[in-house]
Amino acid sequence: AESGKKVMIVGCDPKADSTRLILHSKAQTTVMHLAAEAGSVEDLELEDVLSVGFGGVKCVESGGPEPGVGCAGRGVITAINFLEEEGAYDEDLDFVFYDVLGDVVCGGFAMPIRENKAQEIYIVCSGEMMAMYAANNISKGIVKYANSGGVRLAGLICNSRNTDREDELIMALASRLGTTMIHFVPRDNAVQHAEIRRMTMVEYDPKHKQADEYRQLANKIVNNTNFAIPTPIT
Repeated sequence: AESGKKVMIVGCDPKADSTRLILHSKAQTTVMHLAAEAGSVEDLELEDVLSVGFGGVKCVESGGPEPGVGCAGRGVITAINFLEEEGAYDEDLDFVFYDVLGDVVCGGFAMPIRENKAQEIYIVCSGEMMAMYAANNISKGIVKYANSGGVRLAGLICNSRNTDREDELIMALASRLGTTMIHFVPRDNAVQHAEIRRMTMVEYDPKHKQADEYRQLANKIVNNTNFAIPTPIT
């Protein structure tokens, strides 16, 4: 968005925390919450669920049911169908990012992949064992839909947890999956300082070296041409 691209973020996590730093808020009111208040999703208008935040980024949160009740994946399905019917995906958008919960193997959360809404999948992980296990599981899901649609694995993004030889581990995992580690994001407490102020790093301190890390990542995504059907570890 900083470089003039028109961007939309669709949060696909019941926690509804994908867009809060862009909007400087605790959490955006979700499609599912608004639909429950209105009676049904058919009673909503696009402007009810779509907010514009820092850098002109359009923001939507799908939301989900109360904890322990219902299927959270239904929120993703409902939200994406609603956005499509209301013409949210207008032609002047350069990028639509679906921020999907990665450690739940649920068909609802796979909606952007299943319905060919997403073409490029970037898996954010760390060098911790369970994060790598989840990345491999997600790759198995991508394989299921890659052969019938155009979705491809575009790379791993290492969000560092400062574990030993973390970059080596993620590069090795990427190689096994038939992809690359597109960027290594170092850990920096400045990110927490920005989050406390409900800001992204780029807005909070645009000259900080960590903000440049995110700019580098964005440029790599824009220029990436390395898309593959993954080869997960069985």
